[in-house]
Amino acid sequence: MKDSLFIEIGERIRIQRRRMGLTQEKVAEILGISVTYYGEIERGNRKISVERVITLCEKLDMEPNYLLLGEKEKGRKLLSVFKDCPEEKEPALDQIIRCLAQLYR
Repeated sequence: MKDSLFIEIGERIRIQRRRMGLTQEKVAEILGISVTYYGEIERGNRKISVERVITLCEKLDMEPNYLLLGEKEKGRKLLSVFKDCPEEKEPALDQIIRCLAQLYR
């Protein structure tokens, strides 16, 4: 189980790195580690410190729950939609989102 957890974390990091168009070299530089060590993290052969988890989440725009547990946070995207919405328009936007959600059930 422990080994598979590190493999899953490494895979999530790799997927996000590729989505962002970053190289292993660039992410290793961001983390302040060697490329070899970083590659071992992606393969699940090395552990990653809490400090580096925080840095990864900040720099690769990842939620800690997703990185560590694979749980996606649906609320984050919705919050970003509401962030720039004028307060008086929020009820209408809320209703639109609820109607769209019903269409996909």
